[in-house]
Amino acid sequence: MRLDKFLKVSRIIKRRSVAKEVADKGRVLINDKQAKSGANVKVGDELTLQFGNKTLVVRIDKILDTTKKDEAQEMYTVLSETANIEE
Repeated sequence: MRLDKFLKVSRIIKRRSVAKEVADKGRVLINDKQAKSGANVKVGDELTLQFGNKTLVVRIDKILDTTKKDEAQEMYTVLSETANIEE
Protein backbone atom coordinates (compact mmCIF):
# COMPACT_ATOMS: atom_id res chain seq x y z
CA MET A 1 0.00 0.00 0.00
CA ARG A 2 1.20 3.52 -0.74
CA LEU A 3 2.46 5.53 2.23
CA ASP A 4 0.02 8.42 1.73
CA LYS A 5 -2.96 6.05 1.50
CA PHE A 6 -1.88 4.18 4.66
CA LEU A 7 -1.59 7.46 6.62
CA LYS A 8 -5.11 8.44 5.53
CA VAL A 9 -6.82 5.03 6.01
CA SER A 10 -5.20 4.60 9.45
CA ARG A 11 -6.31 8.16 10.30
CA ILE A 12 -2.83 9.22 11.42
CA ILE A 13 -3.35 12.10 8.96
CA LYS A 14 -6.94 13.01 8.05
CA ARG A 15 -6.53 13.89 4.36
CA ARG A 16 -4.57 12.04 1.70
CA SER A 17 -3.48 15.32 0.08
CA VAL A 18 -1.99 16.44 3.41
CA ALA A 19 -0.33 13.01 3.87
CA LYS A 20 1.20 13.31 0.39
CA GLU A 21 2.48 16.81 1.12
CA VAL A 22 4.02 15.79 4.49
CA ALA A 23 5.78 12.78 2.93
CA ASP A 24 7.06 14.71 -0.09
CA LYS A 25 8.58 17.37 2.21
CA GLY A 26 10.74 14.66 3.79
CA ARG A 27 8.95 14.52 7.14
CA VAL A 28 8.24 10.78 7.02
CA LEU A 29 10.80 8.00 7.47
CA ILE A 30 10.16 4.30 6.80
CA ASN A 31 12.61 2.17 8.81
CA ASP A 32 14.86 5.26 9.26
CA LYS A 33 14.98 6.02 5.51
CA GLN A 34 13.36 9.10 4.01
CA ALA A 35 10.23 8.18 2.03
CA LYS A 36 8.08 9.78 -0.64
CA SER A 37 4.28 9.53 -0.70
CA GLY A 38 4.31 6.72 -3.30
CA ALA A 39 6.62 4.46 -1.28
CA ASN A 40 5.17 1.05 -0.40
CA VAL A 41 4.62 0.16 3.25
CA LYS A 42 4.17 -3.33 4.67
CA VAL A 43 3.35 -4.97 7.99
CA GLY A 44 6.26 -4.57 10.41
CA ASP A 45 7.55 -1.29 8.95
CA GLU A 46 8.35 1.49 11.41
CA LEU A 47 7.19 4.98 10.45
CA THR A 48 8.64 8.16 11.94
CA LEU A 49 6.52 11.26 11.31
CA GLN A 50 7.44 14.84 12.15
CA PHE A 51 4.55 17.26 12.64
CA GLY A 52 5.79 20.73 13.51
CA ASN A 53 7.30 20.27 16.98
CA LYS A 54 6.07 16.67 17.50
CA THR A 55 7.64 13.36 16.45
CA LEU A 56 5.50 10.23 16.25
CA VAL A 57 6.94 6.71 15.78
CA VAL A 58 4.52 3.91 14.87
CA ARG A 59 4.83 0.27 13.79
CA ILE A 60 2.43 -1.04 11.12
CA ASP A 61 0.42 -4.01 12.42
CA LYS A 62 -2.23 -4.40 9.69
CA ILE A 63 -2.88 -3.07 6.23
CA LEU A 64 -6.55 -2.59 5.32
CA ASP A 65 -7.97 -0.85 2.23
CA THR A 66 -10.82 0.71 4.19
CA THR A 67 -11.62 0.95 7.89
CA LYS A 68 -14.19 2.27 10.27
CA LYS A 69 -13.03 4.86 12.76
CA ASP A 70 -12.89 2.29 15.60
CA GLU A 71 -10.75 -0.15 13.58
CA ALA A 72 -8.24 2.44 12.32
CA GLN A 73 -6.13 2.39 15.49
CA GLU A 74 -5.70 -1.39 15.17
CA MET A 75 -3.62 -0.80 12.02
CA TYR A 76 -0.64 0.52 13.98
CA THR A 77 1.03 0.63 17.39
CA VAL A 78 2.46 3.89 18.73
CA LEU A 79 6.04 3.21 19.82
CA SER A 80 6.86 6.76 20.94
CA GLU A 81 5.51 10.27 20.81
CA THR A 82 7.76 13.18 21.71
CA ALA A 83 7.43 16.93 21.63
CA ASN A 84 10.50 18.75 20.35
CA ILE A 85 10.32 21.94 22.39
CA GLU A 86 12.92 24.58 21.69
CA GLU A 87 13.51 27.18 24.33
